[in-house]
Amino acid sequence: MPRLRFLIITTTLLGVLHYYIGSRLLHDLSSSNTLTVAAWCFLGASAILQPLGFFARGLPNARLRDGLSWVAMTAMGVFSSLLVFTVLRDLILVMIAALHGLAVISIDVGALQKNSAILTIALALSVSLIGFFNARRLAQVINIEVPLRNLPAQLHGFRIVQISDIHVGPTIKQGYLARIVDRVNTLEADLIAITGDMVDGRVSDLAHHTLPLSRLQARHGSYFVTGNHEYYSGALEWISELQRLGVHVLLNEHVQLSHDGALLVLAGVTDYHAGSFYDHHHSDPHAAMAGAPQAAPSILLAHQPRSAQAASAAGFDLQLSGHTHGGQFWPWNYFVPLQQPYTAGMHRLENLWVYVSRGTGYWGPPKRFGAPSEITCLTLVAANF
Repeated sequence: MPRLRFLIITTTLLGVLHYYIGSRLLHDLSSSNTLTVAAWCFLGASAILQPLGFFARGLPNARLRDGLSWVAMTAMGVFSSLLVFTVLRDLILVMIAALHGLAVISIDVGALQKNSAILTIALALSVSLIGFFNARRLAQVINIEVPLRNLPAQLHGFRIVQISDIHVGPTIKQGYLARIVDRVNTLEADLIAITGDMVDGRVSDLAHHTLPLSRLQARHGSYFVTGNHEYYSGALEWISELQRLGVHVLLNEHVQLSHDGALLVLAGVTDYHAGSFYDHHHSDPHAAMAGAPQAAPSILLAHQPRSAQAASAAGFDLQLSGHTHGGQFWPWNYFVPLQQPYTAGMHRLENLWVYVSRGTGYWGPPKRFGAPSEITCLTLVAANF
């Protein structure tokens, strides 16, 4: 019953928003009844398919499940841009109409409405097409230097390759992940950090598609911390599966790595909201640091950037996070700060550096615009301050 209620409410809301788009654009766009009917059919199908896409993972037929997800998520990406540009168009039309009414400017209202409707649709489709290409291509390597105080000479040049938020699931499969693994392995990392949201689905459905993780190669191995989507997908089962693949999972704990005689502390915490799923999974940077040598450089893997305040208080030197996707596509990057302290890139909080990856895959719509995916190669260097 709750699922049905959610489906009804969501479909109704989406129906209203799709009607708004159609009523604002189609009336001004064409006098052709055939084109108008076709456009309304598209909007109606989009409104219905999007909420159904979220329930697709419950379908027993894998091809039908993935096919419905592909159509629904792609439609969601187009709808999002259509909605944003339609709202912007209306705001601009209101301002121009006010200026016209005040005789500040003189315009052909009919021509403006038609041409702006065409431009709105063209922009939405262009952004969606470019965003699709950006999402499906292999993430680019981003090189970052991290200056740490009192860094031992042996750790100068230590390379950490971070991947995050791949979201293996309905539209991201083994081949997509395999290309990422192959690219990571060319970077000859000392350590591979996976900062959560690796999957969107159950082990029983996706274990085959995460097999490439077993091929990750780094001098000190690969380490993983849970993201919120692991908890939506059966975190305990995924923790066991990742460990089976040779990936070390850090659950509010740390390891001490010896690198050419120097010590490095690597810690990891569960997702910021993990405690709402399992009582013994409350995220705790202080517990992760407990017993670690204070003189050694310390790095925390934490899926959400908002762990930074506690990480700073616990005495960490560097936090690696993901979760935000950098907003994934415009204009949602402007909304990330409503939930997280940082959207993407390097930031400083007292004595703590925080690096937030834009993610290596994507979630939901296969679309990235203004927030390219990344494989991050972070090199530790001695600070000059």
